[in-house]
Parts: sequence; C-alpha cells; structure tokens
Amino acid sequence: MAIRVVIAEDEAIIRMDLRETLEEEGYEVVAETGRGDEVVGLVRDLAPDLAILDVKMPGMDGLQAAGVITSEKLCAVLMLTAFSQREVIEQARDAGALAFLVKPFQRSDLVPAIEVAIGRFRELRDLTGEIDALGEQLEARKLVDRAKGLLIDEVGMSESDAFAFIQRTAMSERIRMRDVADRILDGSLRPG
Repeated sequence: MAIRVVIAEDEAIIRMDLRETLEEEGYEVVAETGRGDEVVGLVRDLAPDLAILDVKMPGMDGLQAAGVITSEKLCAVLMLTAFSQREVIEQARDAGALAFLVKPFQRSDLVPAIEVAIGRFRELRDLTGEIDALGEQLEARKLVDRAKGLLIDEVGMSESDAFAFIQRTAMSERIRMRDVADRILDGSLRPG
C-alpha cells in the first residue's frame, strides 16, 4: 500500500514538482495546499502517513502547523526550509518535525528523508503505546492493592488470602483482576 502524503508549500512550482517527484517514487499525494492554516484540517480529515510542510506559509507557518500535527500525533512531519540556519532547524525539531530538507533539495535526498520521518513516527507511536500499556498495568495494580487493603480491613483477611480471592474470582469469572478489584471497591463483591 502506497504511503499517503499531504503537501503544504506556498510556492506552486515547488508544490507541483514535489507532487510529481513523490508520485514517480510511488507515494500517493492525497492533498496539497499553499496555506499553513489549511494543512492541519487536511491532515485531520485525510489521515495521511506524512505531511510535508514548508516553514514559511501564509495563514499559519509550517512550524505552528507541525506543532499541532505532532501534538495530536496525526502523522509524521517532514519540514522543507529555504534556511539552513541552526535556529530554524532547531525550531522545526522542537515543533515535532522528524526530518527536514533544505531547499533546493536533490531528488535523491527526498526519499531517505521521507523514510526517516515515517520510521521515527512509527517508533514514537509504538513507544507511546507501550507507555500507555504500562500506565494501564500500574493503574490495575493500584486498584488491586486498594481492593486487597479493603478486604484486609473490612473482612479481616490476610494479604495473601485477599490476593488469592481476587485472583480466583478473576479466573473463575474469566475477567481481569482489575474488574474484580472494581467490584470489591464499589461494594458489590465480598468473599463467601
């Protein structure tokens, strides 16, 4: 399946050239605009794999657009800039751009930059998923600990018996220990 791209570049000639190059390289250009304030809506609506953004555009500059796109984790961002100053490159990085090209760029530089941006985005997305899963595990553990504490205090069970009760109930009802803990905490479940 082709990688889907949205282009935001205010110079029409560069935009056309970029589209042609991308299509020749097997990418699918799903939208293009010359305005920074339009690109965020296009990315939200079309869910591309990559947004290629020029730094300087009317409406909203590419750095602001990149900031919105990356904060919402919508897609990978590749920045185009006519400026190779360190300050602009640092701003692009801080806005969440995962790769950048300085104009005029060589066609041979475009594909590697795209692949770097998309690869980094996928890595970040995977890491975010792992972090969310760890947060979920920690939350579940806290709930189980609170439920154990309640069983110890109210029913007089030992910690190991309270844990065993939660574990057995989860296994026999084929539900998560977290769900058993919720029922203990809301008062709808007590031992025997």
